[in-house]
Amino acid sequence: MSFVRSVIPEFEAANAKYAASFDKGHLPLPPGRKVAVVACMDARLDPAKVLGLQEGDAHVIRNAGGRTIDALRSLVISQQLLGTREIVIVHHTDCGMLTFSDTELKSKVRSELKEDADHIAFLPFKDLRQSVIDDIAILKKSPLVLDVPITGYIYDVKTGKAEKVKE
Repeated sequence: MSFVRSVIPEFEAANAKYAASFDKGHLPLPPGRKVAVVACMDARLDPAKVLGLQEGDAHVIRNAGGRTIDALRSLVISQQLLGTREIVIVHHTDCGMLTFSDTELKSKVRSELKEDADHIAFLPFKDLRQSVIDDIAILKKSPLVLDVPITGYIYDVKTGKAEKVKE
């Protein structure tokens, strides 16, 4: 296995600089704009910048593909304990979730790690727009999610634009 230089010293230096001028310690626990954002974990997508969010504005829940079924636990906590009353979903172009199937990834895990991942749904998709529509539907059908506005977007990693998905 080749050694990759750790980013930890850089992170610690950046945090020291950030903390030296930190002035947001007064922010309340509930998000000020009462919104939860479910977005993909892709490094090219910064939900706060894309949506104009500041610290304290929103809960931002990230996972592979920005899948809402994977974010359900966090959304229930966000709504029930911290008062969010709107949900925004952000998927994006050139997403890695478009490049594999559950079967392929489970086979890769079995082959390379000698482990069984059959109990995990990796939730890939073949149609980006449909994945947003499906994720909205999952939340609207869930008895655990309040009846709140849910809006989906596709973020273009090449242009920086977020386009609203019409259901």
